[in-house]
Amino acid sequence: MAGRAAVIASIMVMIGGLASAQTPPSPAVEAAYRGLHAAAANGDAAMLGRLIADGAKLESRDSNRRTPLHVAAFKSHETIVAMLAKAGADMNALDGDAYDVVTIAAVANDTQMLRLALSLRGNPKNITSPYDGTALIAAAHLGHVDVVLQLIGAGAPLDHVNNLGWTALIEAVILGDGGPRHTAIVAALIDAGADASIADRQGVTPLAHARAKGYDAIIQVLESGAK
Repeated sequence: MAGRAAVIASIMVMIGGLASAQTPPSPAVEAAYRGLHAAAANGDAAMLGRLIADGAKLESRDSNRRTPLHVAAFKSHETIVAMLAKAGADMNALDGDAYDVVTIAAVANDTQMLRLALSLRGNPKNITSPYDGTALIAAAHLGHVDVVLQLIGAGAPLDHVNNLGWTALIEAVILGDGGPRHTAIVAALIDAGADASIADRQGVTPLAHARAKGYDAIIQVLESGAK
């Protein structure tokens, strides 16, 4: 039992860096940008419009395989994202860390960008991140309640299991803090139909994890089925 707990603890330390696993362009990288990437980073709609009209390559990639669309999402430039999408940029392209615009917005707790991305056919079902997860799993882990609700409403897969063997529900429990935000996320997932019987690779269910952590509010939600 102690060995299993140690393994889970080490994984939790690693996963605790999920948000930072995303790699926004650094100031040095931004300074070197030219063309669409520069326009996206600077939020320069006029420059972007001219470049698009001149036939600039929408899917060009920087050193971390970020397209101009990824850059605009990281910078929260909604107008630029909308312009690129209208011009035909791939809303579901993955960068070098396997993140799409939807997951970038979800991790950043950028609800306006997420709403825009979903309206522009960003797919909440995409498999993203080095963990083969989803935007919903990332948001559940990070305690982003409004993002979780948006993604559930958009049809994100509730029971996807990532390459660590964890669902959004499991991550909300074992990587959450047991407080109001993660409790609300657990309740939202259960109410939406998430399967609380799905266990991790050690056979531990979300309820068992919550009991082990003493997360009384989450225990109550899981035991009552969030009804």
